[in-house]
Amino acid sequence: MIQKKVFGEEHPDTAASYNNIGSVYSSLGNYDRALEYYIKALMIYKKVFGENHANTAVSYNNIGFIYSILGNYDNALKYYIQALEIKKRVFGEEHPDTIAVYKFIEEVTKKLQGGD
Repeated sequence: MIQKKVFGEEHPDTAASYNNIGSVYSSLGNYDRALEYYIKALMIYKKVFGENHANTAVSYNNIGFIYSILGNYDNALKYYIQALEIKKRVFGEEHPDTIAVYKFIEEVTKKLQGGD
């Protein structure tokens, strides 16, 4: 990967590339590989930007999405809640990105309670 060679492992552009690779794997239905790359992106974003950054929230959200697809609703909820807390701090309660995470949490909560 060019970004990794040019910028190093702990650079936001490297994390963005990992996130994009995760998205491709997700689109292809290879959720384990998607999760691997989303987690790599999250680790970099947390180190570079910290917990209160929009990119960190996106990574938490992406990981929650993969866990939800895999039927691991407990982990999905955990990651969605992390994304929500960041998005509330960064964007506020009424922002469309924050509201979207509330909806994801609602869907996962229903599945945990046995509903569809």
